[in-house]
Amino acid sequence: MRRISWVLAMVLCISVVLAGCGGGKKDAAAVVKDLNNVVDKLQSKEGSYQGAGTMTLYTGENPQQYDVEVWYQNPSYYRISLKNAQKDITQIVLRNDDGVFVLTPSLNKSFRFQSDWPESQGQVYLYQTLVQGILSDNTRQFVDDKDSYVFDVAANYHSKSLVRQKIWLNKENYAPKQVQVSDSEANVVVEVKFNSFAFNTKFEKDSFDMKRNMTVMGDSSLTIAEVDEFGNEITSELSDAPQAEQVTKELGSFGIIDPDYLPEGVVLNDTVEIANSKDHSVLLRYDGAYQFTLMEARPLDRAVSLTPGEVIDLGFTVGLLTGDEQQTLTWMDNGIEFRITSANLPVTEMMKVAASLSEKTGK
Repeated sequence: MRRISWVLAMVLCISVVLAGCGGGKKDAAAVVKDLNNVVDKLQSKEGSYQGAGTMTLYTGENPQQYDVEVWYQNPSYYRISLKNAQKDITQIVLRNDDGVFVLTPSLNKSFRFQSDWPESQGQVYLYQTLVQGILSDNTRQFVDDKDSYVFDVAANYHSKSLVRQKIWLNKENYAPKQVQVSDSEANVVVEVKFNSFAFNTKFEKDSFDMKRNMTVMGDSSLTIAEVDEFGNEITSELSDAPQAEQVTKELGSFGIIDPDYLPEGVVLNDTVEIANSKDHSVLLRYDGAYQFTLMEARPLDRAVSLTPGEVIDLGFTVGLLTGDEQQTLTWMDNGIEFRITSANLPVTEMMKVAASLSEKTGK
């Protein structure tokens, strides 16, 4: 009996040891340690990844869905493609040695500016941003769920309305599978589902080149016009002005697009359609608790270079924030260029106004 008991005890000890080895479940601390190693590899010479999926925004009356593709190559090359299937418009956010660009190839429209994006403010579809959210939250919640590790952590995005984020990681290689970002009432505001994600991707030499990405639609022409810190054009002469006029004439007027959201205590003061403007500009002026103007225009066929600014993730696209005492938020949506300028309207309120315009078509 003693021998049998001794053998059983040995078997139990061996089972416990094996369970504590690689075949056992990992806790949050072990996964966090592994994630640090993954980030270290991304910062190595060969660090890179490529992911694709869908992003759904639940900010308006109807959910909006976008196709998202993300490329990254060490040390700081990024390419994010956002396509709205309903509007058939693709925008590309690009970072290379020349700066940060927001491109709309189908309109031959390009914004370029100085920024440390995405280090200053990442996006929900960037792997580094997701991992940093996990690593920086010491109160993180962790669940081992079948083939995924699930973290519930604080959201670290520009919008104060985004409070929490739930991140699903593949157990095999820690690739992201799904992300849900929620507001203070636990309502999901942004959701990203990755269809594919691969580390150590080999990109072509010019994959992050601005001209290559601008000519993806087959148009090799490109014109650069400088603007000031408020987004106002400095150079008025275009090298291909007749072509620009022809494109604008074909597109025609888009009417007036009113935002569905206004900050409390703000009302529309007046609306001015700028006569004889080639880009069909419309100016809406608001007064009350905050004062701001909303400029809407059909852009000419040109590229625009901006002074130092900040990338603002609007969800449906990326906006460019410039200025100091008076700030201007500029973005493109459905072929329309929008520009909010104010000396006292908070950026978070600018973002809400922008989001409320994203489903509108004019009148």
